[in-house]
Amino acid sequence: MFPRFLTILLPAFIVLTAIKSAHAGGMPTQIGECVETRVRAVGTRLENVPGSGSLITFANGGQQVSYKQIPQVDQSRAGDVVTMCLVYIPRNCPPGDYRGRRYRTTNSRTAQTWTLPDAEHMCGGA
Repeated sequence: MFPRFLTILLPAFIVLTAIKSAHAGGMPTQIGECVETRVRAVGTRLENVPGSGSLITFANGGQQVSYKQIPQVDQSRAGDVVTMCLVYIPRNCPPGDYRGRRYRTTNSRTAQTWTLPDAEHMCGGA
């Protein structure tokens, strides 16, 4: 038989571990929060238009985009492990418009870091 304290603590530990695991794959939601994910793809802002800017997408559903080519992004590869930290949330956005969040991302393979928004336009924009 389990000691009584283990029958109480074990289910709580299992639930907390499941919550942490589920959250680890998502996007950070509060400034200063970080998550680890993998690069899904690296490309240009406009499909098949070289020099149109950098676009990087992640396994957790996130993306970052720039009108400029960002060497740190362009040197990333699909499958690279990265850490994404939320550093900015725009204010006074229309309900449901979450564009314009900025993330500082560090690629574990290249040890390079960049900070970019998740969309080409801020919330409330085009």
